[in-house]
Amino acid sequence: MASSVSVYNSNALETHISSTSSESLKMELLADVCLLPGEERIIDKDIIYVCPFSGAVKGKVLITNYRLYFRSSDPEVALTLDVPLGAINRVEKMGGASSRGENSYGLDITCKDMRNLRFALKQEGHSRRDIFDLLFKYAFPLSHSLPLFAYVTQEKYEENGWNVYKPVEEFRRQGLPNNKWRITFINKNYELCDTYPTVLAVPYKSKEEDLRRVAAFRSRARIPVLSWIHRENQAAIVRCSQPLVGMSGKRNKDDERYLDLIREANETTKLTIYDARPSVNAVANKATGGGYEGDEYQNAELIFLDIQNIHVMRESLKKLKDIVYPNVEESHWLSSLESTHWLEHVKLVLSGAIQVADRVSSGNSVVVHCSDGWDRTAQLSSLAMLMLDSHYRTLRGFQVLIEKEWVSFGHKFASRIGHGDKNHADQDRSPIFVQFIDCVWQMTKQFPTAFEFNERLLLTILDHLYSCRFGTFLYNCESARDQHEVRSKTVSLWSLVNSQMEIYLNPFYTPESGRVLYPVASMRHLELWVTYYIRWNPRIRQQQQSPVEQRYKELLALRDEYLKKLEELQLSDSSPSSRLANSSTPNTSSSSSSTPSQQYTQLHTPF
Repeated sequence: MASSVSVYNSNALETHISSTSSESLKMELLADVCLLPGEERIIDKDIIYVCPFSGAVKGKVLITNYRLYFRSSDPEVALTLDVPLGAINRVEKMGGASSRGENSYGLDITCKDMRNLRFALKQEGHSRRDIFDLLFKYAFPLSHSLPLFAYVTQEKYEENGWNVYKPVEEFRRQGLPNNKWRITFINKNYELCDTYPTVLAVPYKSKEEDLRRVAAFRSRARIPVLSWIHRENQAAIVRCSQPLVGMSGKRNKDDERYLDLIREANETTKLTIYDARPSVNAVANKATGGGYEGDEYQNAELIFLDIQNIHVMRESLKKLKDIVYPNVEESHWLSSLESTHWLEHVKLVLSGAIQVADRVSSGNSVVVHCSDGWDRTAQLSSLAMLMLDSHYRTLRGFQVLIEKEWVSFGHKFASRIGHGDKNHADQDRSPIFVQFIDCVWQMTKQFPTAFEFNERLLLTILDHLYSCRFGTFLYNCESARDQHEVRSKTVSLWSLVNSQMEIYLNPFYTPESGRVLYPVASMRHLELWVTYYIRWNPRIRQQQQSPVEQRYKELLALRDEYLKKLEELQLSDSSPSSRLANSSTPNTSSSSSSTPSQQYTQLHTPF
């Protein structure tokens, strides 16, 4: 009896040892995954990743409160996935317990960043229930009364990115206030307009009660306010929302007079109003109480820019995703791309911004609006300012531009992206900001030396548009961010960017302060941004690093190395011992007293 018990115990021990060793082997597969401060492991599980490029790959998946991480266990297929949960748009169950066919039971994950993921599990014992429930919970925290990861992370950076943009300082840089424009704090408690910032620039002659009366006649009370002013000719870019004209063609004398004050501030005969919408849409908006400025605005001309609405843009990007992921069909590529109309929309946005920039550059103030003034308006104003003002083409200046025109002026990031929200079919979702960054990329391609930042910055911005790791793109407007204490409780994306600025710098950058950039907005000159839209294709990823840029970086590094050696040599020449040795030698070169940096300013990298 005793012996049988001992045999039983030894068998149990053996089983326990073998199971723990296999468990430890499994754990080792994901033990070295580097987690962010505040990131916690939730679950890890054996799984099969149904890769659209390599086929079924066995491995292990780790879910944390921030990411989904997969690593293959097969040494022949070295494959990893690292997906922020914020980038997940939809999680669905694939197949049932009785599904037939290999790898037909598991999870389908649709991402916001142009890729889809499919995972297969064993069919017995509800093996996907735990991972589905946890993934659903942590990918959509706001739908489960959980905080967004930006409130959980404990990352620390030397620089506080929230200090990048200070409205009054930015207005001062532009030369404001002056005798034509003043800064008002009428909106300091968001009482005038709950989606506008607290600091606004308005015509000098306007009174606070005028602003309140104008607010009553503009959609969402988004009155015309100055966004940018040309230092030399004093022409301004003014942004707002549509007037509430309605079907009956209502008029508002205060609004008409206010627009005339904007025109007078620039002393031009006509104020140009750019309505971003197609004229048909603007007329249709009258039925819902909106509309556009009619003939009653006597000293103004109205131009429609024919840019489609958020719904059209959303469907266009969906079509683009269908033709680029997972496979690109080479035989019908051009016609397929054309059928998405994505580049056509990019062209119209760029073309509109060029018109705005050209009008301002020639000395005329402009007013820009769409329906509510937070989507197409932000695209047009920020792109025009990027063309007109070289400051916004620097790494820090570009951060200011995004903070000012998009974050501060109330682009509805929460509604358009759906941070932490499970309602993937929400009609408010739209890639308006993605389209803006695409337009910026098109400009960097056409003017490769004009921008201090590189493509990597644009990719990083779009990745963290979705990731929920930083507070920069959370919520719909400044008042909502104040309410949720974003600045004090989350980290800014610019803290990360400015802690490693060197990786975002463009080696070809040549500062040109006064130059206005006019990109060519024709279909012949626009390209699909392959390194963003098709980057998950392994064939594309291998080609991402530009050989020219890589070589240029190597040459710059070589130049810096030579300069350092030259400085060291000169320092050794000026040491006391070498001075004594050379004291009898007359000073024949006037440049010998200059510093190494002065002496070698004429050195150029051969390229």
